[in-house]
Amino acid sequence: MAYQISATKLQAYNRCPYAYYLRYERKLTTNEFFGSASLGIALHQALAQCHRDWHYEQPIPDLRWVHHCWRQHSTELSASQAMEGFEILENYYHRFIASEVALRQPLAVEGRIQGFLQVENLEFLITGRYDRLDFLSDGLELIDYKSSREVKLPDATEIDVQIGLYYLALEQTYQQSLKYLSLIFLRTGEKIRFEATAEHRQQVESMISNLAVRLRYDRGWEPKTGRQCDRCTFARYCSAVSASPVPLPENRSRSQLQLALNL
Repeated sequence: MAYQISATKLQAYNRCPYAYYLRYERKLTTNEFFGSASLGIALHQALAQCHRDWHYEQPIPDLRWVHHCWRQHSTELSASQAMEGFEILENYYHRFIASEVALRQPLAVEGRIQGFLQVENLEFLITGRYDRLDFLSDGLELIDYKSSREVKLPDATEIDVQIGLYYLALEQTYQQSLKYLSLIFLRTGEKIRFEATAEHRQQVESMISNLAVRLRYDRGWEPKTGRQCDRCTFARYCSAVSASPVPLPENRSRSQLQLALNL
């Protein structure tokens, strides 16, 4: 059984190996809340249909096509949400569709990536998802839609990790290199591109190799202090943060690594 790794997990490991160990190896619960806004979901679904289901017999769809896609996915929204989403998609149409010579047919929308990496006799399964994948003349462009109200970029290191993992997986799947990771902020119409290089892939391979050593020998999970400590849900267990850390609960979980080594 391969050890599953994603951008979220590898970013967590890079921030603090000890917090990673507690969350993913010891399976300790956190107080984090993960939710998704219904308007954001509807916008993603409408854009997926817009790019996936257009017949591409004409170079550019008209605005009625975008309105049609929105109506399919806004039925569960309030009237104010439906109107807000309508305006967001109209702006998207004028910014990213009507201004083009022809609408590019994507390789995939709402897709998942999967790749493999063998390190320290351990097989890592790389997983992730994306909103759209476009084929360019010199590589691939992976696009993520952001429906948040503010343009807030991820930390540069976390972007690098995400690029490196996608680079690895997409190269295996399409035999094409990732050229750009692009974020489209739907409310403002801003598109921010990050160029992908082989150095991103090499950086991620090095991080996974480091993680593999810790997994194999189940040691070296030292805490890494920084700004993340202020909001870490595991601070009560950490000697780097608390003068009297709480003892860890009894370990009842069976790690993915144990399953891999038993094969």
